[in-house]
Amino acid sequence: MSLNKKTAHELRDLLRKREVSSVEITKSVVDAINATEPRINAYVTLTTDQALKQAEDADKALAAGDAFVTDLTGIPVAIKDNMCTKGVLTTCSSKILSNFVPPYDATIVAKLKAAHVPSPGKLNMDEFAMGSSTENSGFKKTANPWNLDCVPGGSSGGSAAAVAADMCIAATGSDTGGSIRQPASFCGVVGLKPTYGLVSRFGLVAFASSLDQIGPLTKDVEDAALLLNALAGHDPMDSTSAPITPPDYTSFLNKDIKGMRIGMPKEYFAEGLTPDVKAAVDKAIKDLEALGAIPVEVALPTSPYAVAAYYLCATAEASSNLARYEGAHYGTRSDADNVIDMYSKTRAEGFGEEVKRRIMLGTYALSAGFYDAYYLKALRVRTLIANDFKKAFEKCDIIVGPTAPSAAFRFGEKTDDPLSMYLSDIFTISVNLAGIAGISLPCGFTTDGLPIGLQMLSPAFEEGRLFRAGHAYEQATEWHLKKPAGLEQ
Repeated sequence: MSLNKKTAHELRDLLRKREVSSVEITKSVVDAINATEPRINAYVTLTTDQALKQAEDADKALAAGDAFVTDLTGIPVAIKDNMCTKGVLTTCSSKILSNFVPPYDATIVAKLKAAHVPSPGKLNMDEFAMGSSTENSGFKKTANPWNLDCVPGGSSGGSAAAVAADMCIAATGSDTGGSIRQPASFCGVVGLKPTYGLVSRFGLVAFASSLDQIGPLTKDVEDAALLLNALAGHDPMDSTSAPITPPDYTSFLNKDIKGMRIGMPKEYFAEGLTPDVKAAVDKAIKDLEALGAIPVEVALPTSPYAVAAYYLCATAEASSNLARYEGAHYGTRSDADNVIDMYSKTRAEGFGEEVKRRIMLGTYALSAGFYDAYYLKALRVRTLIANDFKKAFEKCDIIVGPTAPSAAFRFGEKTDDPLSMYLSDIFTISVNLAGIAGISLPCGFTTDGLPIGLQMLSPAFEEGRLFRAGHAYEQATEWHLKKPAGLEQ
């Protein structure tokens, strides 16, 4: 098997035994990118030369027993393009930032660099992380490795596609309303949205600051634990970073789940699920029961209001956060006769249609006369959603259900109907509103051969439960071992 097709924990073991080098692993990833990227379009910016130099440094660190050697040292991890990388373009897949080169690294990028983790490039996404298909990128559309006519999900579509196509060993993503978990489901990989505040957001270009969270996209659950170990931890540069010391998440692996209570919200199994998704998720729950888990019915009665609340909270914050892009300080600037026209023209030409739509929605919700009627009411609903989860977790250890109501859809299928697109995240949005943790892992395929994801949710800072249950399920099934075929032809 080619090195790029292996998991991070397999490569870690080979590196420790000195059976391979980081340079060999990274060259294998670069070769895969050269062969496959023209068909997938997962990357916005490639830094393969830099990655090979980082791999050389990693090999030296491994040989010397460097104090900064970790489980990921020498293993290529690609970065979503809304995380700042010093000296390397960070565009958020937006034309308005097409020439922006940050003068500093995001905290998570700095952590990976310190651990001698090579990075082959920056990954495509929906512009400013606004979307569920990566069709909103200002530069290119990323294809789903399982079917090149289908979307990879969004907004971390480039991250999920690159992992599924073995064009990196793992990747970072960001999740504001499902942007890690939904593409993970669509591409047949593992995606974890950590508890809000567990991973530093310093250097993450903000979409909705109270909802955004960075997390891993990986080939299996163990790799997700390894990458979360590298990313998690308190950061004084981020005022919302939780002042806690995270555990070693690999300590929750290889545990049985006998007696673990799995909550099944009736709201997640109502109308709207495709038959293939419902059958796969029902089978996954039976598999969990066979492993000793105890099914418990729970209720999340405010769930039907989550989409409406989310698209008020998120767009209001987006309206505020994106006000800084006016061409005066950084990014692209349009020519005009005066400063007001320059602001207007820059934003009109620099932002895509979906970003403009959300800015206008958010500005309207925050405007005089509508703040109480819309934004404030949405905040109250957000509190009710969080309370629903608290009550549910009194009866169960984790909550399980589908990650998305369907498998990947075709390009153009939902672009003319924004509401239909927004409903793609109906099962993931409430997790961000509540600030809790969620993971998506493969649990089957449609009759058309497209991956289906199972979502598991835990209370805040209880990611260990997700790793325990997710790893047990993964070890009892083989869905995570399936690979898309024919990509390098």
